[in-house]
Amino acid sequence: MFFDAPGRENTDRTLELALERGKALGIGEVVVASTKGDTAIKALERFNGFKVVVVTYHCGFKEPFRSVMPDGVRKALMERGATVVSATHALSGVERSVAKKYSGVYPALLIADTLRLFGQGVKVAVEISIMAADAGALSGGDIIAVGGTGRGADAAVVLKPANQSDMFDIRVREIICKPRDF
Repeated sequence: MFFDAPGRENTDRTLELALERGKALGIGEVVVASTKGDTAIKALERFNGFKVVVVTYHCGFKEPFRSVMPDGVRKALMERGATVVSATHALSGVERSVAKKYSGVYPALLIADTLRLFGQGVKVAVEISIMAADAGALSGGDIIAVGGTGRGADAAVVLKPANQSDMFDIRVREIICKPRDF
């Protein structure tokens, strides 16, 4: 399915489509990007019976030594059964810092920009699957990964995850939904 435009207004429909496809394929794990917890809470409400992994920004992403997701939200998500992962962006990490200081082009940033050809949400979905895999939060089987453009969710994919060290083993099996115009 394609949305006319990216954005948080697609969140509910994205989660519905992701759940429907996950059930149809017998997939039991969903990875969801969530900055402050809003999308994660909606995912937990829907994905009963699934392992829900929430991936958020690393500490210091917006402000040095500060988490973007409030501690109370993180705690509430975990109490409801979610695994919450805070990790450095797999497709930028330290390369973003080097690029800011010295300019130039770096492999992880090129990979991120290539994935953005499918939209920001698809790039995020792939990236959070790597981050969740590196945190040891996934089984290694196919997953549903949900990402977005800015806030909320507007893209979902079925993929075979891999750790960062084996990133080229990732297989995007299906794009469930994404914005058509981005």
